[in-house]
Amino acid sequence: MEIKQVILKNIGLFENLEILLAPTPENPSNITVFVGNNGAGKTSILTALATSLSWFVARLGSAQGSGNSISEDAILNSANFASLQIRIDDSYGGALDPSNSSKRNEFEWTLTKTRKGRKAQYNSHLNDCSRLANGYRESLSHDDQTSLPLIAFYPVERVVLDIPLKIRTKHSFLQLDGYDNSFSHGVDFRRFFEWFREREDTENESGISEEVLNQVKPLLETNQEAWKQLEQLSDSAKDRQLTAVRRAIRRFMPDMDNLRVRRKPRLYMAIDKNGEALNVAQLSQGEKSLMALVGDIARRLAMLNPALENPLEGDGIVLIDEVDLHLHPSWQRSLCDRLMETFPNCQFVLTTHSPLVISDCQNLLVYTLNNGELKRENSQYGQDANTVLLEVMNTSFRNEKIEIEINDLLDAIQDMRLREAKELLAKLTAKLPDQHIELLKAKLLLRKQELRHAKD
Repeated sequence: MEIKQVILKNIGLFENLEILLAPTPENPSNITVFVGNNGAGKTSILTALATSLSWFVARLGSAQGSGNSISEDAILNSANFASLQIRIDDSYGGALDPSNSSKRNEFEWTLTKTRKGRKAQYNSHLNDCSRLANGYRESLSHDDQTSLPLIAFYPVERVVLDIPLKIRTKHSFLQLDGYDNSFSHGVDFRRFFEWFREREDTENESGISEEVLNQVKPLLETNQEAWKQLEQLSDSAKDRQLTAVRRAIRRFMPDMDNLRVRRKPRLYMAIDKNGEALNVAQLSQGEKSLMALVGDIARRLAMLNPALENPLEGDGIVLIDEVDLHLHPSWQRSLCDRLMETFPNCQFVLTTHSPLVISDCQNLLVYTLNNGELKRENSQYGQDANTVLLEVMNTSFRNEKIEIEINDLLDAIQDMRLREAKELLAKLTAKLPDQHIELLKAKLLLRKQELRHAKD
């Protein structure tokens, strides 16, 4: 399942905005990124997409299900109504409906909202949404192993405050529960950790725990054949869904491996970092947030694709607001590549404030937002961060006051106003570090001009 186009009318800052999403012929990756200042409307676009998609999820659960409505606060101030129109490409859903022969893979629906006290001029049209959901429900009725598309929205409020391994209430982890809480505002990933604990309990009951293997291994050092058979027996009993989550985290965070629950001396979640066993609570906020995000996407894919040998190859749509949140610049650089490598069949729609996210991955579709206007940017692949800041994000890469003073200094040197240049250089030297590259350049230029002046 992929979003091909969305049209926003009177939503947030946008009076009439048409957006094509990757992959496109010019941008064959599965990632679209929106950049812009705070308040430019990036989150409004993701929320609009999530609102439209929530109706498919609701009608997948029930033929008369209702998704989220457009918030009245989201309607453009000068308008009486707002609408969201979304066009979906779904080859699987299309194949379930042979009557739609001309555009069998395309599904399009419109959601509208009229202000209270205003006359409704437009109505929602959700027939295609129902048709797509009905196709999946019919297939599930005949085969309960049918794969379902992942749909999830991770807003900026996501955070890992604690790791609640003590399960207060019993949860259901059936296939359709892969959509549970998938549009929540303020995701804390509690469900991911509780799910992991429950699955691992079941895995340990049906197989051989790692603790037991470590205890037995010294006893079988002289019998390699018996040890090999024991390892094979253990691997065959591994929980398929947990294996997918562990694999996703290992791919995304190569220095992290073997996520597990420990019960002694107390209950806690552990992971190996560079070969050293750590309590997950000891990780940085960025590490915990990234691990929980990747783990939650993998968890949902595993639940929604019960028959896939590798659930990470399941398809779907993932919306992530401020994807660079809490991440070190080195992780920001590799983020998009790792998303595509780990979840190759998912479509990602992201927002970011980081130039590194959009400059280190090829074939991204990048849009900038400014005062309600959308601009499609040329590829930024291979550009340095300063160039992206200047040309795409319209932001100086240096403190603006210092930038003006450095330019004044260089102008004075160029115009042979050497006394003034020396005074400006002294002021900047008092403010800036000794090894500041621009100061070193200015000192060299000033020395050259002094020598030239002496010769004259």
